[in-house]
Amino acid sequence: MKKKFLAVLAAMCIATSVVTPSISFASTNDTSTTKEINEKLGVPIVVYGGNLSAAEKDIVKKDLDVAGEAEVEEITVTGADLIKYISDGDSRARMYSSAKITRKDAGAGLVIKIVTPQNITQVTSDMYSNAMLTAGIEDAVVEVAAPKAVTGHSALVGIYKAYEVTTGEKLDTERTDVANEELSVATDLAQKAGVDDEKVSQLLTEIKKQIAEQKPATKEDVEKIVNEQLSKLEINLSDKDRQLLIDLMNKISKLDIDFSKWGNQLEDLSSSLKDKLGSISEDIKSDTGFWASVKNFFQKIADGIGSIFN
Repeated sequence: MKKKFLAVLAAMCIATSVVTPSISFASTNDTSTTKEINEKLGVPIVVYGGNLSAAEKDIVKKDLDVAGEAEVEEITVTGADLIKYISDGDSRARMYSSAKITRKDAGAGLVIKIVTPQNITQVTSDMYSNAMLTAGIEDAVVEVAAPKAVTGHSALVGIYKAYEVTTGEKLDTERTDVANEELSVATDLAQKAGVDDEKVSQLLTEIKKQIAEQKPATKEDVEKIVNEQLSKLEINLSDKDRQLLIDLMNKISKLDIDFSKWGNQLEDLSSSLKDKLGSISEDIKSDTGFWASVKNFFQKIADGIGSIFN
């Protein structure tokens, strides 16, 4: 009996270690290919969370491949920056998530990479994209990292600061404030209302696309758009969560935004989200891809454990 117990325990340990998705990235220490300095757009800017210890900062440097850049500018984001961009922010907030932002030519769009997905627990790359577009950040590659598990919210403040430093432009604080509220609503819908992360991002994107196209004049018009998209995507929310979403989108509709330009960027994000959701759906329906491998693996483990007791 003891041997059977040990065999079961070993099988469970193997299951835990193998099923956990393995995400790999290019070596951060490979400096064999030297990157050139962009004299037109400037060097990448790395912004570190102000509460990182020296050891944690070294980890983030490796994750963001600071050594692999020809030259970078390094800054720190603190609680003082938080209250600059977010009206109800807390200057005592602990800030650990960090980011590297690399400007791109006009029209390139936003590319968001979370290089430590195991440590950014709530905010997804598409949530960052949506919030950054609301804040007025365009045409950049943004990489986000944290040395330990954090929600990821403070990285957005760091991105604001880095964007202003690298462009010399001042972001509209009304837009950054609303963008932060958008990020909070997005993570609340995903964490508390139980809506899938990708579905949340698709919902926000589709509502904003309709705002850009229809240019609603009243809050009632915004509410109609929100309700239509909730119905279309088959998302059920409580009255409280629905009202939070309507209030947020009403604020977005009143921002000083070039909606004609914004619409094109949202269209790109919408297409990307639909591709992701379609790929996951097809994997599940056809019993192929990652989800099929997970199912098959657990079936083998179950069969193996069953054979031990038989």
